Amino acid sequence: MMKTEKETDISCFGFSLDKGGAHNARTMMLEDLRLLLSYVDQPTATKNDYLTAIQDDNCLGKRSGKSRTLTKRHLVALYSLDPEVTLFRALLYFWRRDAEGQPLLALLCAYARDPLLRRSASFMLQFTEGAIVTREALEEYLEDAYPGRFSKATLKSSAQNLNGTWTSSGHLSGKAKKVRARATATAGSVAYALFLGYLTGGRGEALFESEYARLLDCPKERAIELAEAASRRGWIVFKRVGDVIEVLFPNNLTDQEREWIRDQY
Repeated sequence: MMKTEKETDISCFGFSLDKGGAHNARTMMLEDLRLLLSYVDQPTATKNDYLTAIQDDNCLGKRSGKSRTLTKRHLVALYSLDPEVTLFRALLYFWRRDAEGQPLLALLCAYARDPLLRRSASFMLQFTEGAIVTREALEEYLEDAYPGRFSKATLKSSAQNLNGTWTSSGHLSGKAKKVRARATATAGSVAYALFLGYLTGGRGEALFESEYARLLDCPKERAIELAEAASRRGWIVFKRVGDVIEVLFPNNLTDQEREWIRDQY
């Protein structure tokens, strides 16, 4: 199926709108990502440096070459691992500055690149804090969303993986019994969510109402406070005069990317 003009526009920044996705086989792999980004910590690192660290150096401690290859493939699908890609380069920027925000930062990037995770968001975010969220309910939701696409075994593993991701991000708590919790938004995760919204055409106050902002699990006024904190730290530019809001990202866009944005919007 041909991609729409909008889909082609945002794919240049690293967004993926394909049908596949890592969550059929894995969670968002937060701990693997943490280990990798700790191991490869040079500002000048390339995609090849990340791939070599996984495959040749076995920095993630996998037991076999096949496991290293699969891990590499899934991490690339979720995050690209390419500093030339806008989404990953911005992820690195906020990741290095906001350790507390890493769970939500990982979720935001994976959400932008994994269609199954995106589809599950409306299911997960409908629950109020304290509600029990069962794997079976998520399986039913996925079957309704993709009728006949998955076998029973794949539905079960996908639901388990998605629940694992939403647990890692802080939206769920518990092991066998999952309970809706509240994720912890931070200045870095808010800034990254606003950035993703900006890349997809949002501007001003609308950035705080985007699908990425909803993943933050915090009220709009709190998100604005955290955006102001990010601005004070020099991570973004946030201006508010009355009801007029402007958010800019001078640290996260190349000249080429700014040109793409001008052409698209």
